[in-house]
Amino acid sequence: VQLVESGGGLVQAGGSLRLSCAASGSLFSIRTMGWYRRAPGKQRDFVATITGGGTTNYAASVEGRFTISRDNIKNTVYLQMNSLKPEDTAVYHCYAAVVTTLSPILGEYWGQGTPVTVSS
Repeated sequence: VQLVESGGGLVQAGGSLRLSCAASGSLFSIRTMGWYRRAPGKQRDFVATITGGGTTNYAASVEGRFTISRDNIKNTVYLQMNSLKPEDTAVYHCYAAVVTTLSPILGEYWGQGTPVTVSS
């Protein structure tokens, strides 16, 4: 299973970015998908998740500013980020819980990350 993120970049405070993450490989069923982020010198933190049925969950720090969505046909998850703040600067990693065609066991997969820099 491969997860490939795109859409990161440099933006001024108050601006917007949209991240995308496409899953590919031996996919049988993609359950929860989501985004985590790692700021410089810090541990990886939860940002948002979305279940296969569309139930969403957000970190308090992004609630009301970020919106997670997914396209189950394209096996893609998105993160619309509005009203960005300098403290949102981090590498954003895509996450997916997947049952593959090779094994019935649910596995967790991560993307390499896409950097987001918010300037003040």
